[in-house]
Amino acid sequence: MENIINPIYLDPEKVQELKKDFEAGKPCKHVVLPNFLNEEFATTLYDNFPKMDSLKVKRKSLNENKNEDYHFERFHPNFMLVKKALANPEFIKNIEIITGLTGLVTTDDALGAGVHQGGPGSYVDVHIDSNFNSMENLWRRLNFLVYLNKEWKPEYGGDLELWDQKMTKCVTTVPCDWNRAVVFLTDETTPHGYGKVNIPDHETRKSFYTYYSTPPEKDFKYVDSHFKARPNDSMGKKVATGIKEPLKLNIKRFLKLLGITSLDFQDKNKKKF
Repeated sequence: MENIINPIYLDPEKVQELKKDFEAGKPCKHVVLPNFLNEEFATTLYDNFPKMDSLKVKRKSLNENKNEDYHFERFHPNFMLVKKALANPEFIKNIEIITGLTGLVTTDDALGAGVHQGGPGSYVDVHIDSNFNSMENLWRRLNFLVYLNKEWKPEYGGDLELWDQKMTKCVTTVPCDWNRAVVFLTDETTPHGYGKVNIPDHETRKSFYTYYSTPPEKDFKYVDSHFKARPNDSMGKKVATGIKEPLKLNIKRFLKLLGITSLDFQDKNKKKF
């Protein structure tokens, strides 16, 4: 782990400083970690990032346009090393200090860790992530992203947007540039997304993700993933999103009653991946 994660993020004094930053985060609890990975190691991830076409989960709809995957056996071995470093009990202990959460774990499915990638025109509208892993019966608590975009220019866009809960304004933006990590809560306080990127044909927006979870507690309240319209979206998009998202949630609730989850479909199609 010491050869992968920047040692400053393993320092007890720095961890206490980050705890204060996390608590003070606006509009939601979050903290940004620049130069998160060892520079040389991060470069190996950039140089060996999976090609867009090799990522088997294609998310293209009214509200998003990106590819992702979580089958690490298809990736360069260093991606598995990052996954293991972020799941290391010593590192998790620091994350627990920073966030005030305890009993954090990661999983080996799509809701555990993987990669995201988007080409020219990629975007993910503002949304709330699902806070429950039904396959493992775990409460998803934290979203951890590491951006791997070398020589990323501000005019490319793609910054992570953190919105207020009422969707009146974007309060904080986090650049998705080189070797920058960000950790934030996975709950209704964290509407987030990124606008359409304006990048050259050879460029992509790359990120590594990990979710940290805990066993459900008495105060657990299930929240499914859903998109939220921005104030400046066209009226047509606002109406379409307003119709599509409740319909999607109702369908998922019905499937849940039948004992079927989205991960079931992914598992059944592993050979197709």
